[in-house]
Amino acid sequence: MTQIRLKNSDLFGVALYEPDIPQNTAAIIRLCACFGARLEIIEPCGFLLSDKKFKRISMDYKNKCSLKLFKNFSDFENDKKTGRIILMTTKAKNKYFDFNFKKNDTILFGRESAGVPKLVHESVDYRLLIPIQKNTRSLNIVTSVAIALSEALRQNYN
Repeated sequence: MTQIRLKNSDLFGVALYEPDIPQNTAAIIRLCACFGARLEIIEPCGFLLSDKKFKRISMDYKNKCSLKLFKNFSDFENDKKTGRIILMTTKAKNKYFDFNFKKNDTILFGRESAGVPKLVHESVDYRLLIPIQKNTRSLNIVTSVAIALSEALRQNYN
């Protein structure tokens, strides 16, 4: 495996909207640490980030991940003066592999149990779809983050 070193200003962002499942969030922390992506969590979460079990699941990767918390979507949106917010959603028509990702993009993922509300859908710059078979419901959020982030990195660090 080749290691790449990125400056903080080059980091792609992954944002989680009110995540429900601590194991998924912990796995995404690890993924972002390994891929050099910043992680932004829009609260409230369905669990405590300070919980002992969560800390154990995320291991020491939480300290290796650029992590930022936002009290709500409005605070998150106000922080995005530069860069684009790209929502990954099953309600999109455009496919992620047809999209041109740019450095400083933030790829937003909805809550595991409910996605994101209409207000968020209307506020983002782009909405993208990861196509799956018709007789299936959805991918796990960790898998979706890995797919979208890998494509963004492939396009920009090839």
